[in-house]
Amino acid sequence: MINWIVAVISKEVDKMSVDNENKDSCCSDTNCEQIMGKGKIYVIEGMDCSSCARTIENHLKSLPSVTSASVNFSTGKMIAEHDISVEDVIKEISKAGYKASLVSRNQKNTVSKKDNSGRNLIVFSGVLLLFGWIGSYTNVSPNFTTLLYGISIIIGGYKPARSAYYAVKSRSLDMNVLMTAAVLGAAAIGQWLEGATVVWLFALGNVLQTMSIEKTRNSIRSLIDLAPPEAFVKMGQELIRKPVEEISIADVIVIKPGDKIPLDGLVIAGESSVNQSPITGESIPVDKHIGDSVFAGTINEHGSLEIKVTKLVEDTTISKIIHLVEEAQEQKAPTEAFVDTFARIYTPIVFILALVVMFLPPLLDYGTWGNWFYKGLELLVIACPCALVISTPVAIVSAIGNAAKNGVLIKGGAFLEIAGRISTIAFDKTGTLTEGKPKVSQVVLTGTSENELLAIARTLEEYSTHPIAKAVVEYANDKGVPVLRGETFRNIVGQGVSAWIGDSEYFAGNMKLFKELSTTLEVLEPQILSLQQEGNTIVIIGTSETIIGVIAVSDAIRSTSVKALKGLQAVGIHQVVMLTGDNEGTANKVASQTGVTRYFAQLMPEDKVNAVKKLQKEGHIVAMVGDGINDAPALATAYLGIAMGGAGTDTAMETADIVLMADNLEKLPHTIHLSRKSVQIIKQNIWFSIIIKIVALLLIFPGLLTLWMAVFSDTGAALLVILNSLRLLRLRK
Repeated sequence: MINWIVAVISKEVDKMSVDNENKDSCCSDTNCEQIMGKGKIYVIEGMDCSSCARTIENHLKSLPSVTSASVNFSTGKMIAEHDISVEDVIKEISKAGYKASLVSRNQKNTVSKKDNSGRNLIVFSGVLLLFGWIGSYTNVSPNFTTLLYGISIIIGGYKPARSAYYAVKSRSLDMNVLMTAAVLGAAAIGQWLEGATVVWLFALGNVLQTMSIEKTRNSIRSLIDLAPPEAFVKMGQELIRKPVEEISIADVIVIKPGDKIPLDGLVIAGESSVNQSPITGESIPVDKHIGDSVFAGTINEHGSLEIKVTKLVEDTTISKIIHLVEEAQEQKAPTEAFVDTFARIYTPIVFILALVVMFLPPLLDYGTWGNWFYKGLELLVIACPCALVISTPVAIVSAIGNAAKNGVLIKGGAFLEIAGRISTIAFDKTGTLTEGKPKVSQVVLTGTSENELLAIARTLEEYSTHPIAKAVVEYANDKGVPVLRGETFRNIVGQGVSAWIGDSEYFAGNMKLFKELSTTLEVLEPQILSLQQEGNTIVIIGTSETIIGVIAVSDAIRSTSVKALKGLQAVGIHQVVMLTGDNEGTANKVASQTGVTRYFAQLMPEDKVNAVKKLQKEGHIVAMVGDGINDAPALATAYLGIAMGGAGTDTAMETADIVLMADNLEKLPHTIHLSRKSVQIIKQNIWFSIIIKIVALLLIFPGLLTLWMAVFSDTGAALLVILNSLRLLRLRK
């Protein structure tokens, strides 16, 4: 049986995970409408598994004044549309045994005061249970010990019983119903010690589970506290402290050394280093100068900055990250959806089986009523699939939280699972493996010094806006080469530029320009062709009579690319593919420098799609990594689309399945490792949960299982599953 169950789960997961339609189904129209609609958002406390969420949903939907209610166990939030007051909604939720508080969409989560009353009741219930047990070994009256057990049951079981009442009322068969029925049955057959022990273990398990689950939920909620609620706004010569909600676009805010930046903006005065790790996961602070972008939630290390606000508080990068991650947590992964469906079928079947065990054998005169009734009560407890249901969502939320803190946005459990099964990763070249910014790679001299060549080249290219010209000017500037005095600047369309420097007219351009000038190129032509075949763009410098030098410009390899590709191979991705529109020579050069195992060159955007399809037909589960809109078709075709986010790039964050916020490919190996570890832990949790249930079922009929042992196996298994999942929060590179 166990092999069949796990086989079915694995089959369904594999089928659902690699199906490209997951991307469209991950956020259903209904769910997205609820997330983005006009409903109010509430934080729900006290839920232990998804059956609790269903109880709240069903109870609220039974009220005529509630239009819709969607409760998500993973995030502990509810989105509801209703005509009654917020206070009435909170009161209805409290009736079902849970606490609720309203959250404003543009404000921080409402943090409720710590309530220790539940823990105090557990302690009191446990003390009464202990006294009753001790009394049973002394000369204390049995009626008195029974009274102690009864009070212990009432104190510890009031909340579960109340929740059970509303679960039954809303046609939900959750663990509160099962446990309450088991305790009442134990009391009915005189097993008061068993009943009190069941209540106490169940209540204790719930408290421990809730505390553990809150750790995973807080992994994302902590992001909300990154950006300060107020900022110093510059009004003339004065600094006025204002709430960030009252600050408008184009306002100027002043950030002192050591302060957090409250809003996205552009630096208009001052220089500093900014710690961007909360947004991008970068460990090294980034130098910021006038004109550079900064993001809310980052930390100004030193130096005062004046920043012109470019986004309102609700539109900042950190706000978008929080929204995307919380939305991702609300999407069910294929495994989670299947396990939920399995649990809904499993629970009523075992519940009915428990009733059959209670009544059928005694009616057939096979054994005593008390014996079979007790076995039926044990089956009721075993019917609760809490550990199984909780096995997937806690692991997924933990992994998404870990990734977010490392500058990687995973936009749903489905994509997390797919990432764990990826066998091949295809990379766009320009802007992904390379910086997308040309740089001088080589200087060839012919009878002049490098400084003289660069001075002439800088003078010619100084006023050009072409990326190649900018690369030459930047290289000369870095070398400290000055600009010469030039006159009569002329742009030669499609060929280059010219200017008079001193008594001579100098040219900077391609081979076509100098061939038209009839300048002798025979000596340099083989070397120029060789440089071009290696992927360089050539800038020839000279006069109409002679060549004084050649500057080769190429797109620089990202410093992180080589490490990232080695890291991917270390985590088991052995097929690393590059897709580029450049020529064969350039593709071969970049592939050899980065460690790419296979490449496709001279591709148009539609050709990249065909290349991805070809890899998929070869049996590979393909992820595509790109940096721009031109890569969108290939990103959509692959099983998993990964975007080079560049903190603040709205398009990338909205369209990709996974976003690398720092444009840092070194985050990819950690992401793949995290995804695979998540899938591994989910499978461990499912196996463990099923094995515990089967062992408990097998021990019932020989009479080796007691009622309190059944409860301990259920709550203990759930707690172990949660703790196993929490390991993902601490997983490091």
